[in-house]
Amino acid sequence: MPQFEALLAEGATVPVEGWDFSWFHGRATEERPPWGYADLLSRRYRTAGRALDVQTGGGEVVAWALRRAGTTPAVLAATESWLPNVALATRALAPYGGTVAHVADEDPLPFDDGTFDLVSSRHPVVAGWPELARVLGPGGTYLAQHVGVGSVHELTEAMLGPTPVGQGRHPDAAAAAARAAGLEVKDLREVRLRMEFSDVAAVAVFLRKVIWIVPGFTVDAYREQLRALHDRIQAEGPFTASTSRYLIECFKPHQNGGE
Repeated sequence: MPQFEALLAEGATVPVEGWDFSWFHGRATEERPPWGYADLLSRRYRTAGRALDVQTGGGEVVAWALRRAGTTPAVLAATESWLPNVALATRALAPYGGTVAHVADEDPLPFDDGTFDLVSSRHPVVAGWPELARVLGPGGTYLAQHVGVGSVHELTEAMLGPTPVGQGRHPDAAAAAARAAGLEVKDLREVRLRMEFSDVAAVAVFLRKVIWIVPGFTVDAYREQLRALHDRIQAEGPFTASTSRYLIECFKPHQNGGE
């Protein structure tokens, strides 16, 4: 199967650093949430004085939002756990005076209490609510787009077989954890969206890049499943899945209870 082998070789070698998904153009599509997270973030940057982006990836979303905002917070910081992404994010945010700290997703944030009036994150692996609340100052806002329950589960099952859908990423669970950490939930919206993969190389690159869909995925380890998926795409057309996203916005109340 020369076409399959060529696609598999391509899928195994495409760089996967950062959160730039432009390589997928013409090979995979994903509907976007209606709220426009990056644009919402850009509006917050117009009034934020001290901003932190948690688990920033390659810093692409923050850099886009800053360009659109046309202004930069006086203090701009980010965290990222994967070293190749730390380097990308450092380059992306340097023109805006931003600094990037190498921090494991589960570790405490290396900032003093009440440092920021805006904390943001797009698709965090882990939301450490006590730490997010700690680094926010009174009246400060947490704005984020999280991955929801069962996102791309169809692809998980194509690789692993029947698999239960965990509820740990349910937006109600996030809201409850935020409240338990002392935050007030201002906005919570969820949506399910359609995703399509036109060839097996796109599947392989996606699974190498978005590592929580099939933990431990490698092209070699899942060769037979990828072959079956290739045959299915050839016979039936693009492989479809659904993604889940939710927007959550919280604020840290002032001591007198005011926003």
